[in-house]
Amino acid sequence: MSELTQRDEETQAAWPGGIAAITLFVEDLAAAKGFYGDVFQLPVVFEDDNSTVFKFGDTLVNLLEASEAPALVAPATVAPPDAGVRFQFTLDVDDVDAMVDELKSRGVELLNGPMDRPWGIRTASFRDPGGHIWEVAH
Repeated sequence: MSELTQRDEETQAAWPGGIAAITLFVEDLAAAKGFYGDVFQLPVVFEDDNSTVFKFGDTLVNLLEASEAPALVAPATVAPPDAGVRFQFTLDVDDVDAMVDELKSRGVELLNGPMDRPWGIRTASFRDPGGHIWEVAH
């Protein structure tokens, strides 16, 4: 195998790897920070005037003031929170019903579930203050 081919294979094996960070644009950073702290019970790993970062496993979730988002995505535009849902995050849990009970005790209002899906998993979904959809599943 040539040195170039071996290097290409090593690069492909290392990339893309895991998702290091996800940045969510929020209109009310204080409300989002409170929600994430209360619901997910995670510590803040970084914070400044415009963002708050939590760590989910190996992935950082950066809550960023929506007013700061255009600088990151220009020339694309930042969609308003009422533009509709385009994705959801799924967290694997051992017991969906038990987690739903815990989430409700933390003030979470469900969008749907718990329900058994035709593809063989049980799910429940909820929305954070920025309009992002989260699902617990097993």
